[in-house]
Amino acid sequence: MATATTDPVRLPPGPRIPKLIQGAAVLTARYGAIAALGRRYGSSFTLNIPVFGQTVVISDPVLVKDLFSTSRELIGRPENNLGGDVLGPGSIFNLDGDALLARRKLLMPPFSGKSMRSYATITEEEVVREMQTWPEGVEFKTLEPMMRITLNTILRAVFGAEGRELDELRVLMPAAVEFGSKIALMPSVVRRDLGPWSPGAKFAGYRRRMDDLLNSLMADARSDPNFTERGDVLSLLLQARYDNGDPLPDAYIVDELLTMLVAGHETTSTQLAWTIERIRRHPDLLTRLTEEVDAGGSELMQATIAESQRTRPVLTAALRRTKTRIRLGEWVIPEGDTILASTQLAMAAEESFPDADKFNPDRFVGNPPNPFAWIPFGGGMMRCIGASFATMEMDVTLRTMLREFRLEPTSEPDEKPHSRGVTVTPARGGRAVVHRRKNASARDTDSVSMAENGG
Repeated sequence: MATATTDPVRLPPGPRIPKLIQGAAVLTARYGAIAALGRRYGSSFTLNIPVFGQTVVISDPVLVKDLFSTSRELIGRPENNLGGDVLGPGSIFNLDGDALLARRKLLMPPFSGKSMRSYATITEEEVVREMQTWPEGVEFKTLEPMMRITLNTILRAVFGAEGRELDELRVLMPAAVEFGSKIALMPSVVRRDLGPWSPGAKFAGYRRRMDDLLNSLMADARSDPNFTERGDVLSLLLQARYDNGDPLPDAYIVDELLTMLVAGHETTSTQLAWTIERIRRHPDLLTRLTEEVDAGGSELMQATIAESQRTRPVLTAALRRTKTRIRLGEWVIPEGDTILASTQLAMAAEESFPDADKFNPDRFVGNPPNPFAWIPFGGGMMRCIGASFATMEMDVTLRTMLREFRLEPTSEPDEKPHSRGVTVTPARGGRAVVHRRKNASARDTDSVSMAENGG
């Protein structure tokens, strides 16, 4: 782990071009720019970019492990993150140190294994419902239906019911998430309400309406005669207590609910679109996956999801901030600097993944990856709480799709990465062509098995 030090600052080398140019390259051509910098400077280099300032980029698994295991007294969140003025001060994305530890303990039970089976059933129901609208033999973008599946699943898992408020959230959330994703990494002044025509004012309007809907749903839950017996996430949060017996304030619950809806919606749906894009271009793998689904298995599918996350990461970095001067490996990093663990470079490293450029799910069959080289969910204290939920969603969605449809392979060129702000999506929306299977297997009663194992 990193240690505090008073030694002279020693940073890795990096480009000397102006900050604005560095920032524009990283934000607009994220995959290409970071890959090029990795080829030139290796597994560690220094950037100077808007919003985050001086930033040390690392990807070596040894350094990543040291970073993720460093004491929360030395390492914290960047000052500019998704919390604060986007998701709100009560969001877990805005917490650090002991407050973060306490909140994680409070939020973990709703995503435990015993709850996952019911969430998996919800996922399968939503997939089946959405697939009824899919055109046969006509190319279509899978990103949009995957977003509807993941949004409907998280809405039902969180709130446990249907109603006017959820119907409105289904319409409001995609627009709010897309707009929020675009402004989240911009300077904080862009996110401020500076008048009716400012980006900040537009997002504030989204936020006010979402807050109203979430507060209404909270009131409805509390008035439910069966409130204490409900198992949805909202009811569990309303009943949760810190170790000292204090409840989570309502305003913070609203922020956390919004965080769950955003985090459980966009990233998972984007990774699903990428996975479909990948398997369409590997017909032998597609055949094997279909055979596995028909046999009731999931090992190869889980490996395929892991390889999709490795080769097409939706989130390209895990960010930290130094609270004091630290030594990390051979580098001495000053207080207040950003440290960026590059998801993209770590998972593309030949040393960790031989033939790293090749999409090869078999590398993970019976061979779990190094948790400090394969880092799609981050790591340490700030690792994604919903990792198991997201993995379950992807597994159930893809196996249900292959059970019901024949996915048409393609020899078209790979879809290029497209920066959507926070996430990186397939440029053409993860296009697919499907045909309903005439002799589709009976409904797979084991399709939720992944839920009990986590991911």
